Amino acid sequence: MLGALVGSIAIYSKTLADRQAGLPVGKRDYGTEAAIKPEAWPICTTMTSVTPDADWVQLDPDFKAGKRALLAGDWNGAIAAFELAALRAPLNADTQNYIGYAYRRLRQLGPAMGHYQQALMLNPRHRSAHEHLGEAYLMLGESAKAEQLLTALGNLCLIPCEEYGDLKRILAAYKGQNGEVR
Repeated sequence: MLGALVGSIAIYSKTLADRQAGLPVGKRDYGTEAAIKPEAWPICTTMTSVTPDADWVQLDPDFKAGKRALLAGDWNGAIAAFELAALRAPLNADTQNYIGYAYRRLRQLGPAMGHYQQALMLNPRHRSAHEHLGEAYLMLGESAKAEQLLTALGNLCLIPCEEYGDLKRILAAYKGQNGEVR
């Protein structure tokens, strides 16, 4: 009896998964699921796309609070909120990027760079993390590393993108000021 119960649960689970995937029942294509590579993930948005009137209903409450804190310039509040959100979604590259951004605004470059690198490990195509990490390298006086990130952004942005333009402009200003970053 127990075996029949376990078997029926397994069949129901597979059938439910097939329906959710939009496949005919019993004809699930496991090869297609395994073929999706990280490079095919959507490219994440930049910091400037966060608008005050965005629809937050769909978001995690701590992620939402972190975004609001960023908009208000409350860097410590943003860090606290995003760290709570990261506990629930540890694979969210945006969360790591936002934590890094807040730390960088507090001029705490060690933690900032660690979070940017974590974001890039989670999503190597994360344009905003490339830009922000490049800006952090400029704050440390490492323009060669910032240039490498600019090159990487150039490869990610097949058409002109804001992150590439921003880092290019900041890098040019850095070089024009003989190594001084404002």
